[in-house]
Amino acid sequence: MIHNRAVAALVPIKDHSERVAGKNFRGFCGKPLYHHIVHTLDKVYAVDEILINTDSPRVALEAPKLSRKVRVIERPDELKGDFVSTNKLFAYDLEQSNADIYVQTHATNPLLRAETIAKVLSKFLEEEPTHDSLFTVNAFYSRFYRTTGEAVNHKPAELIRTQDLDPMYEENSTLYVFTKESFAKHEQRIGDTPYMYVTPPIESTDIDDEFTFRLAEMLAMYARQSED
Repeated sequence: MIHNRAVAALVPIKDHSERVAGKNFRGFCGKPLYHHIVHTLDKVYAVDEILINTDSPRVALEAPKLSRKVRVIERPDELKGDFVSTNKLFAYDLEQSNADIYVQTHATNPLLRAETIAKVLSKFLEEEPTHDSLFTVNAFYSRFYRTTGEAVNHKPAELIRTQDLDPMYEENSTLYVFTKESFAKHEQRIGDTPYMYVTPPIESTDIDDEFTFRLAEMLAMYARQSED
């Protein structure tokens, strides 16, 4: 709970993984991948409940043992499959919950830190008067072009330093924050006036294929060594 408002975390977890077989259950730094995000969310004081929407019997049985905050929402047949819109999953989750604020993340973000989630929630409350939602991004200070060769964020003739360019932002699928009212109005996580929050590069690593799985493992080891 934060400022007397209930907070629920949404974590969809599929049994099947298309690009990396058994991805959510594969060992990552000594434990199944999906355990990491559950343990991280458990450490966030503001998060009252962790809602795991899943079609996996293993997750349904195992996840509640990882944290007292976990509540499993078994995925109905009409929402199963690789081509179902996640917005429909979240709408179903919100029907099962009475929280005021929702923070959504994925099992594929094992490097995300509890401190960062807490900061993001606090920032959302700070910006809420003018922003109806929040999503995390990566900031790039690079020269970008359209397929036509047209420069997007710079003038080739001027060639100013890249660190002085206006940044371009990439949605990194790490965290989304929204209210029940905002989701009901827009039927999606991102509303009309979202706030873009730049997350640390290492924490923003999203496991999407074999390469990013191995990369995340190396970054996890690097982070551990840096803390020692």
